[in-house]
Order: sequence, then structure tokens, then C-alpha cells
Amino acid sequence: MKFKLFSLPKNKKYNYTPRYYDGKEKGNIYDLDSRIRKDRETQTNHFTAQWRDVRANSRNTKNVEINKTFLIVLAILLFLALYILDFDLSIFKRK
Repeated sequence: MKFKLFSLPKNKKYNYTPRYYDGKEKGNIYDLDSRIRKDRETQTNHFTAQWRDVRANSRNTKNVEINKTFLIVLAILLFLALYILDFDLSIFKRK
């Protein structure tokens, strides 16, 4: 017997199509194509493929340079952490 103590319930897919939605075109009714294939190509109003393409394009940006502000903030936080940990910077100096 399996217990689901820490797992969350699975989200249910809500597939809504409006009443007067002209979704899939019927095409030629005398076409000798397979009925199974015609039923398999269901079309909904979900934009998952378009959303996936937009996300992929936004992740692959042309400008890969690191922002100067980010570097300054990172350096300040690094030196602050080294100061709190009482790190001695004199080990980098020659005697």
C-alpha cells in the first residue's frame, strides 16, 4: 500500500474550447484518408508549441556579456563575506 504523505496533487488539465470555435478543418469529405489518423490529429486552443519556442528564443540571447552592475554587487558581497569571516588579505602581498 502506497502512502502519499509529501506529494502534491497532480494538476488537472483544463481543455476549454469556445462554443463557436472553428478548430479543425474537415477538408475534402470524399478523401480516402484513414479515419483513425483524422481523429488522432486533434487540435485544441493550447499554445504549448508557441510558448516553448518563445521561451527558447528568450533564453538564447545574443548579448552574453556580464552586466557591470552584477559584477560590482558580486565583488561587494564577496569582500563583505571575507570581512565577516575575518579573512586576511595580507597573504597575497609579498614580504
